[in-house]
Amino acid sequence: MKKENKIVLITGASSGIGKACAHYLSRKGHTVYGTSRNAPAEGIAQSNGRNGPFIMLKMDVWDTDSVKDAIRSIYEKEGRLDVVVNNAGISIQGAVEDMSVDEFKQEFETNLFGPIRICQAALPIMREQRSGYIVNVSSLAGQIGIPFDSGYSASKFALEGLTETLRMEVKPFGINVVLIEPGDTSTGMSSHSLKAANALKNPTYQERFERADFATQKNEKNGSSPETIAVLLGNIISNPSPRLRYVGGSAFDKVILILKKFIPSRLFEYLVMKTYNIT
Repeated sequence: MKKENKIVLITGASSGIGKACAHYLSRKGHTVYGTSRNAPAEGIAQSNGRNGPFIMLKMDVWDTDSVKDAIRSIYEKEGRLDVVVNNAGISIQGAVEDMSVDEFKQEFETNLFGPIRICQAALPIMREQRSGYIVNVSSLAGQIGIPFDSGYSASKFALEGLTETLRMEVKPFGINVVLIEPGDTSTGMSSHSLKAANALKNPTYQERFERADFATQKNEKNGSSPETIAVLLGNIISNPSPRLRYVGGSAFDKVILILKKFIPSRLFEYLVMKTYNIT
């Protein structure tokens, strides 16, 4: 194995940001394993043009044994694991009042408990190596509450707190823990996101919910390419001392977080509501 070649695991690699990152890192010479719970069997994803091939593994991030089995298979084959990218995520949209507790739990199982299971399975390998990168893909929604997407925001806020804590705990073992916070990214996620069962039944919120949903899809359609996150990820794992947070996306995405720190909270809230057309 070449010194610069890293063994990389990326969850949720069947589409969107995860797939873009897998192809990009493969083109850069890394050995990449992607995961999906719907992967039919282990095999190499075919290269298409400039896309690099990567190996798909079946993994269900809700299932601890599934996570352990996938990581064990990588380690048995490669003898190490250098990078873990916790990218798999889901969104169930709806007003807090319309969301069931089970719907909130679904989001937390994928967006928070999934990364926890993966970190717990990967950390013994990385501690023994005295090296590694754990990159948790959060979102601007991990720092800004998004109306009618409370479960997604709440789970990403929680992931950010987990990441801050983990980074300090494993620093003595040479393991870098990093957050990537994508802004609006053109992945099609919002158009395929789930809706709470009661979201379109309760007239109390229905009109504003539909306006917010339309704005979300429009913003995403006009968002940055997933390739921008892939390039950012490549830079992070090439940096021996990366910082905690990296915002991925447009200049506006970076500015909005600065504004939150410095402008009055009521004004910031108004700007968010304006963005989602619910003022």
